[in-house]
Amino acid sequence: MPEMRPDRMRHRASPLVALVLAAAAGWAALAAGAVPAQAAEDGTSGLPVPRFVSLKADKVNVRNGPNKDHDVSWVFNRAGLPVEVTAEFETWRRIRDADGAEGWVYHSMVSLRRTALVAPWMKGETVAMRDAPSSDARVVARLEPSVLGVVKSCDGKFCRLVGDGFDGFVQQSQLFGVYPGEKLE
Repeated sequence: MPEMRPDRMRHRASPLVALVLAAAAGWAALAAGAVPAQAAEDGTSGLPVPRFVSLKADKVNVRNGPNKDHDVSWVFNRAGLPVEVTAEFETWRRIRDADGAEGWVYHSMVSLRRTALVAPWMKGETVAMRDAPSSDARVVARLEPSVLGVVKSCDGKFCRLVGDGFDGFVQQSQLFGVYPGEKLE
C-alpha cells in the first residue's frame, strides 16, 4: 500500500472493486472523448480539460466512478489542495492529485481558485522564494516541499505564490497546480 499522507486517507479495495475501477476507467475515457466541452446542458462545465482546480472542503470523498453508487477510494482531508481535472462526466469530475492518484469527485467539491503545492516530489530540499520574478532576484524565503499557497499570477516562468506568512515568486517548474509556460493574471 502506498505511503499515507495526512491530507489523504485510502480505503482498501477488494478485487471486485479493482475490476470495477478498471472498467470504469476505460468507460470514463470513452465518455470523456464523447462529451463535447460546450455541452453544458448535460452537467459538464464547458471549461477546458485538463485544467487545475482546488478542493473546496476539508473532507472530499474520491470515488472509483462518476456517481455515488461507486465506492469511496480515499478521502482528502485538506481544503485548498490543487488537483487536475482530467475528465468530466455529467456533474462529476475525474481528478488527479500531486501523487498521480486519480478518482471521481462531485463538481461542487472543486473550486476554480488556483492553488499550488511547492515541489511535492522533492525530499529533504527547499525551494527558493524570491522578491521578483527572476532567478537573480533576492531570496526572501525557503519553502519546504508540499507547502500550499494561492497562485496570484504566473508569467510562464515564475508564479507569485501567497500563503500563511509568505508572499513572493517561485519558479513555475517547482509548483504542482500550474502548467509549464501557463500564464495567469
